Amino acid sequence: MKAVIFDMDGVLIDSEPFWKEAEKQVFSSVGVKVTHELSQVTAGMTTAEVTQFWYDHKPWRGKSLEEVEKEVVDLVEQLIMHHGKAMPGVFETLAFSKKENFKVGLATNSPFRLVSVVLERIGITEFFDVTCSSEYEPRGKPHPAVYETTAKRLEVAPAQCIVFEDSTSGIKAAKVAGMKTVAVPPKKDYHHQKYDLADIKLYELGAFGRVHLEYLV
Repeated sequence: MKAVIFDMDGVLIDSEPFWKEAEKQVFSSVGVKVTHELSQVTAGMTTAEVTQFWYDHKPWRGKSLEEVEKEVVDLVEQLIMHHGKAMPGVFETLAFSKKENFKVGLATNSPFRLVSVVLERIGITEFFDVTCSSEYEPRGKPHPAVYETTAKRLEVAPAQCIVFEDSTSGIKAAKVAGMKTVAVPPKKDYHHQKYDLADIKLYELGAFGRVHLEYLV
């Protein structure tokens, strides 16, 4: 193993509540009734895909899809800047990765402009060698493109990369790319069998250590 690649939302920062709040506020403002059930469907999508989903569900007038998407991202950015907190174990795992001389990358479905906001907010910018967003790929996760691009920019073969993910769509993307996967599910979903497709499952990111490296080789 020569590199570790982190998903961002739900792995590095507890931002999922911010996305839900922003989507509820913005889509409600254009007449869309955002339900919990349908919000579950959009989890893991890119912001463009989420906006298209709600527009298809209930089309609105007066604002373009791009304008509405930007409002969502703007609100998420403000929430992160004022309330964002690192997920448990982030600093320990990043420090461990550098100690092992791994290259460190980030691969997210979120817009690229949020990456620097998150990394600066929780103080981990200097750990990352490469950061990539599905915004610049033909498709987001579960398509493997963003992971393939990250590995290429890290100059590491996919088979030598370890990916940390909290979503099944991200795990699928990494596995299709040919990478080893470590699932760090939301606590409420930890025992769900859908996470069994990952090579390793952890209750907390900080639990990752040498014993897991030896297992993944």
